[in-house]
Amino acid sequence: MLALAHSAAMLGIDGFVVRVEADSAPGTPGFAIIGLPDSALREARDRVRAAVINSGYQFPAGRVLVNLAPADIRKVGPGFDLPIALALLAIDEQLDTLALGRFVALGELALDGTLRATRGVLPMTIGARNAGFDALIVPSANASEAALVDGVRIYAVDALHDAVAVVLGHGEKYHHRPGAPPTEATPSAQGDFSDVRGQSSAKRALEIAAAGGHNALLVGPPGCGKTMLARRLPSILPQMTAHEALEVTKIYSVAGLLARNAGIVGTRPFRAPHHTISQVALCGGGSSPRPGEISLAQNGVLFLDELPEYSRAALEVMRQPLEEGTVTIARAAGSFTYPARFALVASMNPCPCGFRGTRTNDCRCDDATVARYVAKLSGPLLDRIDLHIDVARVPFDDMVARGVAESSATIRARVEAARAVQRERYAGTAFYTNAGVAGSAVRRFCTLDSGATELLRTAAAKGYLSARALDRIARVARTIADLAGAPTVDAAHVAEAIGYRSLERRGLAA
Repeated sequence: MLALAHSAAMLGIDGFVVRVEADSAPGTPGFAIIGLPDSALREARDRVRAAVINSGYQFPAGRVLVNLAPADIRKVGPGFDLPIALALLAIDEQLDTLALGRFVALGELALDGTLRATRGVLPMTIGARNAGFDALIVPSANASEAALVDGVRIYAVDALHDAVAVVLGHGEKYHHRPGAPPTEATPSAQGDFSDVRGQSSAKRALEIAAAGGHNALLVGPPGCGKTMLARRLPSILPQMTAHEALEVTKIYSVAGLLARNAGIVGTRPFRAPHHTISQVALCGGGSSPRPGEISLAQNGVLFLDELPEYSRAALEVMRQPLEEGTVTIARAAGSFTYPARFALVASMNPCPCGFRGTRTNDCRCDDATVARYVAKLSGPLLDRIDLHIDVARVPFDDMVARGVAESSATIRARVEAARAVQRERYAGTAFYTNAGVAGSAVRRFCTLDSGATELLRTAAAKGYLSARALDRIARVARTIADLAGAPTVDAAHVAEAIGYRSLERRGLAA
């Protein structure tokens, strides 16, 4: 007899429905799964058999064949255990096939028939809804995540016999009724800008970065506060919109990073990978492709501390995502596109010993050594970083001063006002912030007055700015004007923007 159940799988960060077709035939007992299963899914044969028997049900006799359609897309992970088990029970009419066809089921089975959580439930729920299904059976640990999708009835179960009860029409007690999702972000755990003494110029630059979504590089000696400043950047970023929060939650669901019974992610991500990170871990991929750090930082901040210590090969993979906001991974299993729209914040010393340009310590590095150190970073990568921020050590008097520094809430209010101006300016376009404006549209949206144009011409004539750098200066100047409430970009705004290209002005970014 043939039985049909439905499950879901992921392609990149998008979910799609999978038909689980089960059939039994007389002959030597056997159990095969076809339809491009991975190794974890092939092992479902033993898990499902033990779970069915230990739950008190009869396992189909004879040769059992399970097909996962569409057969040309690789199926990954143990989340197909539950729908396979339900389809096998329908073969022997322990379940009604027509009733089973109404549901999409997800979950990994333990040998005793209990259910474990599976990753990617949120995008798979969206995929099921888009395919016309309105009822899902999921592990209880994934119920809150699945319930973020409107228009789908979620049944939260803990074991195989609970899922059977839902299919048999006794699912009311398993119906998951979620509370309202959080509407406000939780306070940042990274600290507040009021903790930072001095560093007014660096704070100003990071305010510009937050207001326009710009990338920033902090350059200064050890102990000057570069990491402290970078870790507080999320505290001045605007609260995520509902769309942004759902987008981030979807990525974290695919990566398996959502906590048990987690709802929507309410705070902007802050990712700080170690400098030994590989290309695959940074951009995504692997034998079972997953999002990398640049995708996990979506709508948030990716912080790379001591930038020259990272592998140059790993850094170079960020060039395309920094421009396009997506990263495409091509593997034998297929091609996957992950979102990667993030603010890159990096830090580095001015030289290998770290003390070049300071008055309190002698630098032991000659010019050639400094050039080799900075040359670890390619010119095209530095070109894509809008703000090169010089960070000096804080004088002792500033560190012990009793005055209260400006809080993150105060700075964030100015940032949100600038973002509101940008939302109005870019309404009806594909752009969200000044940093995201395409090169072809810079002249339209970042119009300079005559004085600003002349100043930029003078900077270009000196030969150390590329065409991309000129466009980025115009975008930064547009953000500075937005913070000032100015309708046009004038020479003062451009002058400040040029001041944030310090590595190029020193001739070190070539």
